[in-house]
Order: sequence, then C-alpha cells, then structure tokens
Amino acid sequence: MSAQITLEERYAIMAMKKQRFSIRAIARELGRAPSSISREFRRNVRPSGRYNPDIAHSYTVARRRRSRRNTRFSAHEWALVERLVGLDWSPEQVSGWLKRHGTMSISHETIYLHIWRDKQRGGDLWRHLRQATKKRRKRYRSHDSRGRLAGKRHISERSPEIETRKAVGHWEIDTIKGDSQAAHSAVTMVERATGFTVMGKLKRHTAAECAERVIELVSGHAGRVATITADNGTEFHSYGLVEQATGALFYFATPHHSWERGTNENTNGLIRQYLPKRTSMAHVDQADLDAVAAKLNARPRKRLGYKTPEECYAEAI
Repeated sequence: MSAQITLEERYAIMAMKKQRFSIRAIARELGRAPSSISREFRRNVRPSGRYNPDIAHSYTVARRRRSRRNTRFSAHEWALVERLVGLDWSPEQVSGWLKRHGTMSISHETIYLHIWRDKQRGGDLWRHLRQATKKRRKRYRSHDSRGRLAGKRHISERSPEIETRKAVGHWEIDTIKGDSQAAHSAVTMVERATGFTVMGKLKRHTAAECAERVIELVSGHAGRVATITADNGTEFHSYGLVEQATGALFYFATPHHSWERGTNENTNGLIRQYLPKRTSMAHVDQADLDAVAAKLNARPRKRLGYKTPEECYAEAI
C-alpha cells in the first residue's frame, strides 16, 4: 500500500464521512492507521470545515512541491549563487541579476533559506549579508550643536529636474567615522541617478582637509559633477573652496531631514558592512576605500533594473 493516501482513497473517505463513519471505522475500511485518517482531516480540510477529495489532494501535492523546491537547483547552480553572495550581493540582487541575464530563476526567499541552512551547518555565507554584524540601539532626540554657516544654498533652490534622477551629474556627499572620537574618517560621494560611489580618506576630520579631498575626487570625474548636496556638518564649511576649484555648486539639506539625501544615507549603510561603527579607521587607507567603492559599484541594484552603478554611469558618459 502506498505510504501516501491516494486520490481514490480520498473519494472513499468523503463518502464514508457523509455516512458518519468514525475515524477508526474509516481507517479499518481502508486498511490505514487511525492516526493517518486523523492527520488527513487535520491537514487537508477546507477553511469552511468541509472535506473535498480534489482540494485535499491539491493541498498535499503543493506541500510536497514546496518541500522539494530547493532540490531542483543543481550543485553548480548553488555554487554560482554562493559566489555572488560572497561578493556581498543581497539575495534580492543575486535573484534579480540571475533573472536579468537568463541564467536561472530563483527567488530571494529561497536564497535566504539556503543561507540560513548553511549557517545552521556551520557555514559563513550569512556573514556576507548587510545586517549580519549590525547592532541595534535606542535612538533619542538630541539638539544639533554643530556650527552654522551663513549664505548656504538650501536644497529647495536646486533645479526640480534633479529630483527626477534622469540626469547624471548630481551628487550627494557625507562623511563617515569609525570611532566617533578619532580623527580619521572618510568622505563619501554618491551620484544620484546611478548610485555610483567614490570615497576619500580624511586623516583629519576638518573642513580644510575635507575640501581638499573632495576637490581631488571631483577632479577625477571632471565635467560629471554639476551639483553636490550635503548635510550641515562643519566639515563642509569650506565648500566655497570646492566650488571655486571645480565649478560644482553646493546645496545643503534641511537640518534633521536625512531623507533629503536618501541616496547617500542608504549608501553609507552599505559601506558600514565593511567599515562598522565604533571601530577605528586609523589603519584604513585610500586603497581600502577604493576597494569598498568598487564592490558597491559592481553590485546590481533593483532600482536600476539589476544593472550595476558602474554600468549605468559608464552608459551615461
């Protein structure tokens, strides 16, 4: 006898149920254990409480398909998925990129399940996830005591077309520090339309040092930096030097409105995967920052149709 209850048996179960046979009587007639019949009703009865053999059979087939879903991928295909995860791509980026290139169709949920099963077996794929090492903390409102600077262009003065992200050349800028008390930090610039990222090492977290480094970064992309939008940190108080040297126009977001620079805020979150908060950046050099930027620029992005920032930036040029 088949281990699984067959469709014919389910029709017999329905007929006997209508005649008010008990579970033990049905089991005896079919030569099944009473627990098997009890489980059949428990797992396959409809929400209304009625038992339908066709629907019960479809429930069983669906469960079997779900349990076997991951086995339809070969070892070679899983090796490809793991290689892309190893590049610090998110499961959604891996899924989207593979579908875009017609390589394989796999959902990001399936990839997440594979990663967590790998972790249970002692694997380290999970360490490549963006939130793997993130620690949560409570956030409290605090007064912004940073210096103020007169004459700054407010973000509301930017051309409305910048909001559309259709034109390449409009950047957002910020700085990141490891240990909040340390002098070493980095300036990050992200192009709004493509997400293309560049980073520069700051040995001193000062306005003069920041301006000097930004001028170098902009010079490496001459003619492709029209505007730069910053927050109100004092490290950007020498923005006039950058404007004079490069011709790029600086704009400043509203205090406490981080969403006005959402592209940069999101990118800094990605960078924190490699440069966690509360860790010293004293031993991080420019080559290290270039390597981080290269990794981010080579990651496919959902909003770019799973193209990479470097692809889109090159196409625009």
